[in-house]
Amino acid sequence: MLLLTLPLREAGRLVAALHLAERVGKGLDPDQHLYTTGRDTMDTMLATKITAALCTAMLVYLLGSWAADEMYSMGHHGDDHHQAYSIEVESNDEADVAEGPTFEELYATADVGKGERVFGKCRACHKLEQGANGTGPYLYGLVGRDVAAAEGYGFSGSLVAVADVWTPENLDGFLESPRSYAPGTSMGFAGLPKAEDRANLIAYLATIGG
Repeated sequence: MLLLTLPLREAGRLVAALHLAERVGKGLDPDQHLYTTGRDTMDTMLATKITAALCTAMLVYLLGSWAADEMYSMGHHGDDHHQAYSIEVESNDEADVAEGPTFEELYATADVGKGERVFGKCRACHKLEQGANGTGPYLYGLVGRDVAAAEGYGFSGSLVAVADVWTPENLDGFLESPRSYAPGTSMGFAGLPKAEDRANLIAYLATIGG
C-alpha cells in the first residue's frame, strides 16, 4: 500500500533498495545484483522500444491503407457499385451543329441598302441599264427573267442546262459558287459565301427593272 502512494521514481528506488537489502541478507554480492538488475532493465527497455516501434509502424500502415481506400474507393453498398464520377460524352446525333436561317427567311427580311453595297463587287463586269452589256450581261430586270435572255449577249449555254428562270432561289445557288452551280460557265467570279449578302443583293436587283 505504501508503494501506491509514492511517486513512480521514488517507488522504483524503494524497490531497488529492498532487493539490495534482501541480497545482502542472503550473503550475495550487492554489486553483482546491481549489474544484473541494470542489464535486465536495459534489456527490458530495449524490448519495449522495439515493440513500440513495431506497433507504431503497424498503426501507420493501417491508417495509410484506410486513407487510400477512402480516397480512391468507388463506393460499395452491398452488391451495388456506384461510380464516384462520370463523364458524359455527347452522341453524334446530338452533336449536329444547328443550321442557320433558310434563304427564304433571309430574303423575306433582306436589306436593299446593304444589297446595293454588295453590288459594288459586281459593278466591274455588269451594268444595271437595259441593253448595256459589259464583260457580263446587263442586270436590268434580272430577277424573274429567263436565263440567257439578255439581248445582245452571247451565253455559253451552261446556264440554260441548270435553270430556266432567274428566280431568287436560282440566283442564290448561282451567286454562292457560279462554277459549281453551272460547270463550264464563263463567269470568273468566285461567288458570295455569305447567305445574307446573297439575299440582300438579290433583293436589291429585284428593284431594278422589276
